[in-house]
Amino acid sequence: MKKIALLSSGGDAPGMNAAIRAIVRRGINKGLSVQGIQRGFAGLLNGNGFIDFEMGSVADIIHRGGTILLTAREQGMFDAAFRKKAVKRLKEEGIEGLVVIGGDGSFQGANALGELGIKVIGIPGTIDNDINGTEQTIGFDTAVNTILDAVNRLRDTATSHERIFILEVMGRKTGYLALSAGLAGGAESILVPEIEFDIDEVCDRLMRGIERLKAHSIILVAEGAADVFKLNGEIKKRIKAEVRVTVLGHIQRGGSPSAVDRLMGSRMGAMAVDLLLEGKSGYFTGVVDGEIVPVLLDLCINGNKIFPDELYKLALDLAR
Repeated sequence: MKKIALLSSGGDAPGMNAAIRAIVRRGINKGLSVQGIQRGFAGLLNGNGFIDFEMGSVADIIHRGGTILLTAREQGMFDAAFRKKAVKRLKEEGIEGLVVIGGDGSFQGANALGELGIKVIGIPGTIDNDINGTEQTIGFDTAVNTILDAVNRLRDTATSHERIFILEVMGRKTGYLALSAGLAGGAESILVPEIEFDIDEVCDRLMRGIERLKAHSIILVAEGAADVFKLNGEIKKRIKAEVRVTVLGHIQRGGSPSAVDRLMGSRMGAMAVDLLLEGKSGYFTGVVDGEIVPVLLDLCINGNKIFPDELYKLALDLAR
């Protein structure tokens, strides 16, 4: 193998730049030519996103959030004709191996290219931490800490005004962000898509806090679990209390990556290059029992990550 390429696809995540830096420098150190493809699969299909990397190209990026390669969502990768076009483009550039940094949708695109003869390795980059086959994804730790900072700040004003705050966080159809930040931040209630909630039980929990003269309460809601503004209205119908809603939004995706995400991105990027040089394809770099190991892409594409029910029960138990 003489030439590889890399791209980031889907939503950005802090730590992607650490992975990009590692891929480029590991690849060059191993004697490879390394190309970057801007704007993900869209740049690959359009053919206008190819850039040549040198050692200095990735200097001073490990601390930066987002992705220097830019990113986009490209529905064309779900079309067979577009995938053949993408493979043709890669072969025209002399690219023998491709590293794809992204989430489950990106991995589906990568796997499809692998089936057409391109050696592919995935790196899980998503703040949602919803990739089956890995305990953690790049960006998750930073996002949790961003939410935790918001919880701490909201608690200050909630206590001062003796209010209930509802905080909506991201996560698409999963509640990993809400659960981790809620447990770490001592939220009174955590609502996630994986577990159906009872509004009366939520209000009972709030009332128990009010009765023991608790100055505030925080309800953390994953975006796929409930409409926070309707939830606000339902709570106000049931209890006499001041309730405020905060939607954290895309702030959760940005910011300088944590040490955890920088280390993970660096280690996963280096492993991705090593796997390609070993002739492997159809794998992604995952965290299993705390170690970074190659995991079959099929595990992500054809399986759903199991939500940690016991951790959820612990969070509720400790918040009583």
